[in-house]
Amino acid sequence: MSIPQTFIQELLARADVVEIVGRYVQLKKGGANFMGLCPFHGEKSPSFSVSPSKQFYHCFGCGKNGDAISFLMEHAGMTFVEAVQDLAQQYGLQVPEDDASPQDRARALEQRQKQTTLTDVLERASDAYRKQLKESPRAVDYLKGRGVSGEIAKQFGLGYAPEGWRSLASVFPSYDDPLLVESGLVILNVDETSGEEKRYDRFRDRVMFPIRNVKGECIGFGGRVLGDDKPKYLNSPETPVFSKGRELYGLFEARNALHEQGYALVTEGYMDVVALAQLGFSNAVATLGTACTAEHLHKLFRFTDAVVFSFDGDSAGRRAARKALDGALPFATDVRSVKFLFLPPEHDPDSFIREFGKEAFARYVSEAVPLSRFLIDAAREGCDLNTAEGRAHFASNAKPLWL
Repeated sequence: MSIPQTFIQELLARADVVEIVGRYVQLKKGGANFMGLCPFHGEKSPSFSVSPSKQFYHCFGCGKNGDAISFLMEHAGMTFVEAVQDLAQQYGLQVPEDDASPQDRARALEQRQKQTTLTDVLERASDAYRKQLKESPRAVDYLKGRGVSGEIAKQFGLGYAPEGWRSLASVFPSYDDPLLVESGLVILNVDETSGEEKRYDRFRDRVMFPIRNVKGECIGFGGRVLGDDKPKYLNSPETPVFSKGRELYGLFEARNALHEQGYALVTEGYMDVVALAQLGFSNAVATLGTACTAEHLHKLFRFTDAVVFSFDGDSAGRRAARKALDGALPFATDVRSVKFLFLPPEHDPDSFIREFGKEAFARYVSEAVPLSRFLIDAAREGCDLNTAEGRAHFASNAKPLWL
């Protein structure tokens, strides 16, 4: 996608870098400029300056600097095109494309409008679920039993979907609105014989975890049962705004911590992220019931150069780690760090940190296995290196990993 340079200049002329930065950083007037704590590194005294006259930001501590577009790329993890589109939408401009036909432009505009509409619908549902949580002692007791404080519940926007089959009918003007089905909130079944349509809420009697994109928009949900019903976790389906293979739970909430702590901690569950944030590991994110993909890693490496994968120590955790290894290899460079952490077989990060505490988990993080060592361990698994056959088997296993 090629965006004319004249449009980018017009967009930067209209955009106010103080307003854009101010949405993420608390700024105070200091002379001709505005000052705040740098969002790119941890500091206690403000050294981050934003100039309204130059439309430029600069940190005197870490040296980060740029304009409104580069801020969205650096801080919100957007690509250049995503940052331009986001700014253009905020200022009521349509992004022209040098290499796009009128039909392509019309389709792109329609798609962006649809995405905005769907996120509005999902935000409305998220607000309703948050209000329902306050009205449900069972759901509140469940979260308290898992060690989740009210502050953390508020930070992650946790909610509760009531038991009724059509609870969202009281939230939206029309329960028959096709957007409720398209957003994944409502399931539509059609009787093959009579053609009769039946609609009902996808999420019922579940603690709700809103999934947000890098802009903070609600794009889907994960729901966890309060008891032992199956499935334990239920995700939103694939929609025009949500894809499990691209999104990471908690990435929006973790964006500042990724800069401050210098690495991302990738887990396998919603409760892992919430429990870790509760005890100081606010740089945790989770895949959404799927293996870690190249797109997940590409997104993470926009925010940090170091990733630590945390897996359960059982056989399923080892298999998941091997898949993560395959996905991480193309991103391995001398300036990026990828490590693997394995907990005892009977624990996941949530249960481990609640039983043994922050310091014990921090030790596991510090002792995480580097990618290079895990690669060799994975290749030598099942090989007897004392025999020629075993060494040949090892070489055969290693070859596709190195190439």
